[in-house]
Amino acid sequence: MAENAQSSKPAQDNGTSTPGSSSSGDAPATEFKVYKPPTASTTSPPLEELPDSYFTPSPADLKAAQATLSARTRSLVDAPLRVRAQREAEEKSKRDRWPNTTIRVRFSDRTQLEKMFPSTDKIRSVYAFVRSSLRDDVRSIKFILYQSPPKRDLKVSDPDVRDLSLAQLQLAPSSILLLRFEDESLNGTNVPAPLLPSIAASAIELPNPPSADAEPRKADKSATPPTTTSSTSTEKKIPKWLKAGLRK
Repeated sequence: MAENAQSSKPAQDNGTSTPGSSSSGDAPATEFKVYKPPTASTTSPPLEELPDSYFTPSPADLKAAQATLSARTRSLVDAPLRVRAQREAEEKSKRDRWPNTTIRVRFSDRTQLEKMFPSTDKIRSVYAFVRSSLRDDVRSIKFILYQSPPKRDLKVSDPDVRDLSLAQLQLAPSSILLLRFEDESLNGTNVPAPLLPSIAASAIELPNPPSADAEPRKADKSATPPTTTSSTSTEKKIPKWLKAGLRK
């Protein structure tokens, strides 16, 4: 009960004191963020409608898809042949590269709860954090965290899930998990996320997505000067006798 008492007093800023603690001690998992549901101003503008011909694959597209499928099939067939030491070395490399995993849990109203966990933590640490953030009247209701698409339930009761670390579940370095309550009345898109009032009050606006056409402009500007320099340097390297021959 002491944990629940602490959960009702998060700090009122962008990095809020965590309502639940992670199973590991020294990782920077003591802060969390809450994002409000996106509004019209924070969502991307609607994309232009594409003609039906755009979705008709060309022969080159079909050939590339077949090559990709063949490569995946070969990798699956060859997977059992890989030595255990090689697999362990790859897992260690991932752990060293991504020691922490950022998990963002999205409720049905699109409120999002974000926290960083050690990549060695199990999925039960995420469940414990989410449960400790819920209102008292909802905390006893079971829920499932899952990914989609493709849909993958991350149940603590599943031995193929509960015994694996976040990194082994392919959630590192960051992942978005969806939340579904067993009580369907809590899953409506118009039902506010049942978070503790103090946590809901600390919610901030979701950052705007980066502009899609900002990068190409920068690339074009940076690409122009090197082209001029390259042509100038090429002209300087032409021998004098060759220039004389060209004039004739």
